[in-house]
Amino acid sequence: MAEPRPYDLVLFGATGFTGGLTAEYLAAAAPEGCRWALAGRDRGRLAAVRSRLAEIDPRCADLPLLVADAADREALREVAASARVVISTVGPYLRHGEPLVAACAESGTDYVDLTGEPEFVDRMYLRHHERAVASGARLVHACGFDSVPHDLGVLFTVDELLRRGGPLGHLSVEGYVRVGGTVSGGTFASALLAFSRPRAMAGAAKARRAAEPWPQGRRIHTPMGGVRRSVPARAWVVPMPAIDPQVVARSAAGLAEYGEEFGYTHYAAVKRLPIALGGIAAVAGIAVAAQLPSLRRLLGSLRKPGEGPNEQQRARNWFTVRFAARTDDGRAVLAEVSGGDPGYQETAKMLAESALCLAYDELPPTSGQLTTAVAMGRPLIDRLLKTGITFRVLDGLPSAAPGR
Repeated sequence: MAEPRPYDLVLFGATGFTGGLTAEYLAAAAPEGCRWALAGRDRGRLAAVRSRLAEIDPRCADLPLLVADAADREALREVAASARVVISTVGPYLRHGEPLVAACAESGTDYVDLTGEPEFVDRMYLRHHERAVASGARLVHACGFDSVPHDLGVLFTVDELLRRGGPLGHLSVEGYVRVGGTVSGGTFASALLAFSRPRAMAGAAKARRAAEPWPQGRRIHTPMGGVRRSVPARAWVVPMPAIDPQVVARSAAGLAEYGEEFGYTHYAAVKRLPIALGGIAAVAGIAVAAQLPSLRRLLGSLRKPGEGPNEQQRARNWFTVRFAARTDDGRAVLAEVSGGDPGYQETAKMLAESALCLAYDELPPTSGQLTTAVAMGRPLIDRLLKTGITFRVLDGLPSAAPGR
């Protein structure tokens, strides 16, 4: 029998902006007896975080500090081998993330992060999924606002449809995202890096499609929608370029209850058409500018990694994600997931609860690279409900197709 590991959780990147918020959440919410540690490259900065946490819970004054650089593979192997679950908040993940994923896959250690970088997730699947399957590690990316509300929101919607009838045949879901929030330097840096690599992103996605087995006899697709007025969203909606549809599709591939044919379309929702068109123009402009190193550096200087909204700003922020779903046998559900500050306060909460779920909850036996819906599913929804994030069924889905 293997020796027990010293820590239930290790938080890697605790000195960053979102890492610090995650540490504060764990200090307040980790269960009695949870053995956890802070990890990062600078002992002095880790000690400063620990001192801050001790003001939340005096017991945190004794938290162990593990020193490891994101590029030091040997140190990361020691971190991974010491923990049951590792939380990574060190991005951009394309630059800094792979060595820790590799260490966890090798050590049989569960891993969660908050990446929204599709290329990173695809490359980690290609390089480390099989090793994680063999070692028993569960590698769960996108455990923050990308993509927990969308992934678990669709699962919640599917559960409601099943409650109203038998197995699903053809299911169509549209997700409408509305947010009020600001962007941290780390998130902006990750987005710029992703926009600067369109060919590499497409190449990684193509390689993954060729390598990844897909369920036989089922069709899963993520059509790109158009700009239009949506009745369920009560807003103008525009296609939203994000990792979320890919995550939802992989959950559908892993969960047969999503039906024989499943489609998911992802939108941003705004009140007025000029705002929608302006958002499209802004994203397109950033994508073009990211191709030029000089402009990319200029944009990156506007908000540096480690910077983010203050507590008062975060208190004003919010999100809602609404799901309009219909089946070919006439069932229909309008559901919604909502919460507070999406990018930071709620992301830290989602990330920490994902790790706690893997560490403590009774879950189906799985391994390899997984989504939150496949790895944790309903137990994670239950956890998030207790933290104040809302999952609810709404009334009033029109009789026409979703979005009309």
